[in-house]
Amino acid sequence: MTSASARIGAFSRHRLALGFFGTNCSSGLACTKVPERWSGTWDDNLALAQTADGAGLDFLLPVARWKGYGGETNFEGATLETTAWTCGLLAQTQRIVVFATVHVPLVHPVFAAKQFATADHLSRGRFALNIVCGWNQGEFDMFGVAQREHDERYAYGSAWLDVVERIWSEPDAFDVDNGYFRLIGVEAEPKPFGGTRPIVMNAGSSPAGRAFGAQHADVLFRSCTTIEKGALDVRGTLAEARTHGREIGVYTTGYVVCRRTVQEAQEYERYVADENGDWAAIDDHIAISRANNHSVRGLSEEEFAAYRRRQAIGHGGYPLVGDPDAVARELGRLAEAGFGGVAFSFVNYRDEFPYFAAEVLPRLERMGLRQTPVCSTAVA
Repeated sequence: MTSASARIGAFSRHRLALGFFGTNCSSGLACTKVPERWSGTWDDNLALAQTADGAGLDFLLPVARWKGYGGETNFEGATLETTAWTCGLLAQTQRIVVFATVHVPLVHPVFAAKQFATADHLSRGRFALNIVCGWNQGEFDMFGVAQREHDERYAYGSAWLDVVERIWSEPDAFDVDNGYFRLIGVEAEPKPFGGTRPIVMNAGSSPAGRAFGAQHADVLFRSCTTIEKGALDVRGTLAEARTHGREIGVYTTGYVVCRRTVQEAQEYERYVADENGDWAAIDDHIAISRANNHSVRGLSEEEFAAYRRRQAIGHGGYPLVGDPDAVARELGRLAEAGFGGVAFSFVNYRDEFPYFAAEVLPRLERMGLRQTPVCSTAVA
């Protein structure tokens, strides 16, 4: 099996890759009480995925969630399991890459390797994998699984991924005894589609998480509180990967409120966040994040206040708020900072994406950040 380079070349044909984040969850990424918030239903997910595919978006990235965050909305309390969701969407789209987000301590690597290879053949090589090495102990309690000490989670993740990649590549049966797995006579066919490895993504932010991503991932996610800090983080991340002889992509997350005028967009942002934020759910999520996410712990008081507000509308992502010119300009600034892609959200993806597709995507093409979609279909 060759590396993921062939897939990455096709996946990264744009200077700035774009995809939806979190559509498999009720409310999406907007922790708000507004009635028009995202449903997360299968019918809405399928219609949105097909629209995104036709508009030329690059990927769909789900959130692996097993229980909600309480509050009045029980934010993300209804979710579609990501691997089954991925298979369903891959079967009914043509070009878009779809990630499965997987908590590796909850899935055996032999089962995972077979399941992922099946999805990869189903889609003729459009399956991709987002690895999560640990997260919310309340969710792990549902499985009766205790999380390992923080840094050891990534050691386990490395061992897990090594087994998966050997299954994907080795032609003969093999044994494993790596301290975490003792497996006898492991073999599996078919290998992933076309003799290439699926793209692997990770978002670890601690020193151990960053080291894991630099060694194993093709795409790393980094939060971006300001363009200046984001640019520094991108440079550091790329340099760390190069110490392992690897070239990777660095992506970030953002939320979009795009309206005909800047004032209209800002007013809607205030309505969603300031007037209707589900603050009990937000604070529950932040408490969990502080225990698990080093990038949240390192925020200044001012940055934390902005981060908390952004939770009400976009899971803490970078704000892309304004008229089409302003939104395109901010995406351009992220690209100039070195980010190779943005996973973004709307309060209601189906209602809001058509205007973004009609107005912002052509601007990004004119800016040289995107190419015109091949065989594009109408956005409905």
